[in-house]
Amino acid sequence: MKRACIFLCVGFFFVFQAAAQSAHFKYAVIPENPRPGEPVTIGVNDTVKQAVLFANEKQLAKAAFFSVSLPEGMPGFMAAVLTVPSTVSPGAYTIKLENDSVLICEIPLTITEREFVSEVIELNSDLTAIRTEPDPQKTAEANRLWAILARTGNEVYFSGKFIPPVSSTRRTSFFGDRRVFKYSNGKSDTSIHAGVDYGVPTGTRVLACGSGKVLLARGRIVTGNSVVIEHAPGIYSLYYHLDKIEVKENAMVTAGDLLGLSGATGLATGPHLHWEIRVSTENTDPDAFVGRSIIDKDLILSKIYR
Repeated sequence: MKRACIFLCVGFFFVFQAAAQSAHFKYAVIPENPRPGEPVTIGVNDTVKQAVLFANEKQLAKAAFFSVSLPEGMPGFMAAVLTVPSTVSPGAYTIKLENDSVLICEIPLTITEREFVSEVIELNSDLTAIRTEPDPQKTAEANRLWAILARTGNEVYFSGKFIPPVSSTRRTSFFGDRRVFKYSNGKSDTSIHAGVDYGVPTGTRVLACGSGKVLLARGRIVTGNSVVIEHAPGIYSLYYHLDKIEVKENAMVTAGDLLGLSGATGLATGPHLHWEIRVSTENTDPDAFVGRSIIDKDLILSKIYR
């Protein structure tokens, strides 16, 4: 009888503790109804390791939480940013907040409808070769880039709104375009455009969209002269096909700093700037963080400490 009482008391304690933790735990999700390809920022008032987006039990995307620093005297919080893949259908989904596979909270998420443009791109023999022929150097460059994008640091260099990397508003391709590449040998292949293309002439000034650290600044076979900037844990901006690079790797930049001059290097059918955003490796609509902050501190605080 005494042992049974101990077990019951211990069990009651853990139920009570879990209930208290649940009552204390609060979160904010911005935006609440994202579209495919758009990032979602999650703020919490407690320690959480990761956020995972699920469709039923299928994992679609995940992101690690990191601490957000605030002025002294203000309550802190943790944040994670994940992107809804551009390939998902509209409907009901779930974000699970976890600590080492232990479920902390489930957040319902409604993904709204979005349409993407379709386009056909014809490549000459040289560009066909760049895209299709095996090349150890091309593989090594891809592996190096992926290692950078898959890294989740702990520095928040920038948390506000991005600025466009060029002054021109002329776009020749859009985020999420469904592409068909027609090769010179008569074959074809499909892909999804991971960024936006600005139709600007060679020599156009290309600027950093936000403050951060330059982790890559070099020529690559497919993307030509390329720059990659880390802005926050798991959040990167990429600039491709430059005619000239004006920054060095490991340099710190601020929003509006000159990165290079646009061009047509690598797999390019003409002069343009390809601007891309990656969030926890997922290709992300760049316009999302031009329209809103990566981490809206005031909005998150108002939701988790109200």
